[in-house]
Amino acid sequence: MRNVISAAVFALCCAALLLVPGPRRLSDDGVRTVRAEVVETDDSGLQLHGLVEFGTQQLKVRLPDGRVFQAANELRAQMELDKKFTIGDTALVVLPQNAADGDILVARDHWRMGWGFAFFAGFCILLCVFGGWTGLKALFSFVFSCLVVWKLLIPLVLAGWHASTVVFISVATLTGVIMYLVAGWTKKGFSAFAGSMLGVVASLALAHFFGRVMNVNGATMPFAQQLLYSGFSGLNLQDVFFGAIVLASSGAVMDLGMDIAAGVEEVHRHSPSLGFRELAASGVRIGRAVVGTMTTTLLLAYSGGYLTLLMVFAAQGTAPMDFLNSTLVSAELVKTLVGSFGLVLVAPFTAIVSAAVYTRGCKGEA
Repeated sequence: MRNVISAAVFALCCAALLLVPGPRRLSDDGVRTVRAEVVETDDSGLQLHGLVEFGTQQLKVRLPDGRVFQAANELRAQMELDKKFTIGDTALVVLPQNAADGDILVARDHWRMGWGFAFFAGFCILLCVFGGWTGLKALFSFVFSCLVVWKLLIPLVLAGWHASTVVFISVATLTGVIMYLVAGWTKKGFSAFAGSMLGVVASLALAHFFGRVMNVNGATMPFAQQLLYSGFSGLNLQDVFFGAIVLASSGAVMDLGMDIAAGVEEVHRHSPSLGFRELAASGVRIGRAVVGTMTTTLLLAYSGGYLTLLMVFAAQGTAPMDFLNSTLVSAELVKTLVGSFGLVLVAPFTAIVSAAVYTRGCKGEA
């Protein structure tokens, strides 16, 4: 019954967040995006510039209601942004409110959500079949996290709220929800939550300190400059960068906090006579075994995102001291090191909190 109530409560929370307006549009010009089948292409307006193409690809597209329009696909010689259509593709096109015959639509991108939804549905089924009620609750926590970021965190930051503060509150909320879903109102859940939050606080403080002393301004984030020129010139990119560091590492922090809290619980269950010092030492030893792989996980995750940048430096023969001192790599170093600091600190924090909870008493069941 407890599982049913928990799942129902968080299903309602997710439904409530769905009703919250998302990030506001800068202007309402009455346009909408619709799917359309590409029935004809004309590449005569494209020019090859080295490895990339530049120009306009002319399309003829058929809307779901049967109407046929001309559409334009602009290629700007930017491989990360450009797309090219072939006959039979499904495109996402911009349709004006009062589109008439002869209007030329804009082909925005390929329609990918069909397979995307199928992929997500497969993930949901696998998670629920494998995890049972725990998997279902994990699915709700996943959806809840996505909605908190999109419906609350991003709109508040765009509205001018202090980015790192909003991120901290969001991470605290998500940590509490996820710990409750996984462990319930128990000593283990409280210990994991408290240890994780102490690690998050330490990560946020370290992000502010090291980000400033290393002169990382936050403009290294993708599309940061475009965001400023889109009507949000008052954003503090450095503070957004600090918040992004905490948000990116919070998942690993929660994972480690729960690992140590669960380990201490097992030690206490099998040896209930152990005192605070012995339990804390056991938690620290568990943390030592996990921290090594977790910090490497963060390093690989961040370096994977900038693998091509590192390949460029290698191809150019740039000395390690030169590229480590560059703005982009320095920003990644701050991300990795701050996240690793938080992980290392959450281990003793959680071990101490868990030992105190199990030896001095705390509300809730073990």
